[in-house]
Parts: sequence; C-alpha cells; structure tokens
Amino acid sequence: MTQKKILMVLTSHRRMGDTNEETGFWLEEFAAPYYVFKDAGLHITLCSPAGGHPPIDPKSQDEDYQTEATKRFENDDVARTHLSHTLRLVEVRASDYDAIFFPGGHGPLWDLTCDPDSVTLIDDFYSDGKPIGAVCHASGVLINAANEDEMPMVKGRQVTGFSNSEEAAVGLSDVVPFSLEDELVKLGASYSKAEDWAEYVVIDDKLVTGQNPASSRAAAQAILSLIANN
Repeated sequence: MTQKKILMVLTSHRRMGDTNEETGFWLEEFAAPYYVFKDAGLHITLCSPAGGHPPIDPKSQDEDYQTEATKRFENDDVARTHLSHTLRLVEVRASDYDAIFFPGGHGPLWDLTCDPDSVTLIDDFYSDGKPIGAVCHASGVLINAANEDEMPMVKGRQVTGFSNSEEAAVGLSDVVPFSLEDELVKLGASYSKAEDWAEYVVIDDKLVTGQNPASSRAAAQAILSLIANN
C-alpha cells in the first residue's frame, strides 16, 4: 500500500499586530494533529512561507496550555528537528500530497490568509478534490481561496473557527487584522460554533474546520478519515 502524504502549513509571522507581543502558531494545534497523522503512518511534510523554524506563540508553551501532545513533542527530538527545517511554501505542490492541514495561532491571520502560495495551494487541493483542514485562526486561510466559479470557496459552506467571543476573552479583538467569525460570515459561509473553548469540528464534504485549540485533535482525526476514504 502506498504511504499517504499530508502537508502541514505553518505561519512565519512573529509579531502581534502593532504591539510588542510575539505570536506564531499555537503549539497544541500543531502537536496534536502532527501525532494523529504520524501515529496513523502518514508521511508528513512541514512548510511555511519563510521556511526554516516557524515561530511558536510563546504563550502556547505556558504550563496552563500543555497537553499530552505538547509534552510528547517537547520530548521528541525527531519531531523538534522536523519542525526546525520546514520547507518554503513556494517549494511544495498540491499534486504531491493527499491532504493539507493548517494549524492555528494568531500568526496565520497576517501571512497565510493572503500569501499567494498558500492561496494557490488551497485552490489546487480544492480543485483536486483533496481534504483541506484548518483549526482555530487558521480557518482564515480560506478567505481568499476560490471555488471553480471564482467565488469565495467558503460561500455556502459549513465552517467554524475562533469565535468573536473567544477573541474578546483573550483581549485581542482590537489587535487582530480582522474578525475571523465576521469575515467568514461576510463571505457567505454558514458559520457555527460551540461554547467558548469547547471541542467543535465542522465537516463539509472535504473541508474540515475546528473552532479552537481543544478541537485540533478531532479536526485531524476527521482529515484522517477523509484521506482513508478518498
């Protein structure tokens, strides 16, 4: 049997808007899916706009946010080395992979949402009928992707992502470049959410979105099921 391949796309953005705060990707939202895919035997390729070691949001490394997956990652030298050598987005092609997955964190709102290589990848995965997954703020990567009619890919689609109330709870509503929930609704998506911080995943055909960090593992498992049946 041919080994299935998944592309995980991480942000390269390090700064929280005009503040002096650092950002990047949220560790749990990378680590949990990474091990879902690894333990299932998938070949994982990591990439980011700039390549190399993508920035980890330092807050996601605080003790309060540690999970079984993040602790496993911190003690996994192979995985840590893997992360430090991401390919550049421009170097990868949708045709080489069976699915794509975007971990969240605030970083993607500034780069992956409008990076032309990221948008092209999503368009290509969509055109090829391959699973596309995103969790938390990474649902924002979908806003500039188009369907076969050159309309917003999310128009009429069932989606979720980091909610307005969750953004308000972390005090960043006035810092982020746009409200993810509002932007998805404006583009015609059918946005839904669960209670703040609760696990919630929406599956619409080959598109999988998770609301928040608690949804990262379940979103990855949904992608895994789609790959198996694709």
